[in-house]
Amino acid sequence: MENSRPSCTFTGHREEKLPWRGDEADPRCLRLKELIADSLETVYHSGINHFICGMATGCDMYFCEAVIELRSSHEDITLEAAIPWEGQAQGWSAPLKKRYARLVADCDFYTLVQKDYTPDCLMRRNRYMVDSSSVIIAAFSGRPGGTMSTLLYAVRSGLEVIELPVP
Repeated sequence: MENSRPSCTFTGHREEKLPWRGDEADPRCLRLKELIADSLETVYHSGINHFICGMATGCDMYFCEAVIELRSSHEDITLEAAIPWEGQAQGWSAPLKKRYARLVADCDFYTLVQKDYTPDCLMRRNRYMVDSSSVIIAAFSGRPGGTMSTLLYAVRSGLEVIELPVP
């Protein structure tokens, strides 16, 4: 079932699953951020101007920041935060909580998938994002987990996939 809505979502690994962890000055991280920005530019020029982000640490935050940067030169871009449950950032470090709050505030609107945490709320958030999109950008290392599950669901759902390698 192909979704015809002109929007783009993203999936990628959390900070702790990335080889550089939280060191965003690492050349591999900088390269991934460039790839994300280039992919967003391509998607935007294909006619898509709505972007949905899952707001997790790591790649989701890179994606969100890149959309905000792109929006600074294209006023027709909208950015939606897809929040799996109200306390998503609760156990994060103070700097990550602050970054999260700033990014959510910079989104045009947010969708709260559910109020309280349940074991399936992240999967429900991921499915919401895929079901609301026609394109997915995936920063993917090949490791099993939520990114792989979301990517497979997107493929089965008929989304156009832009895969970005993560070392």
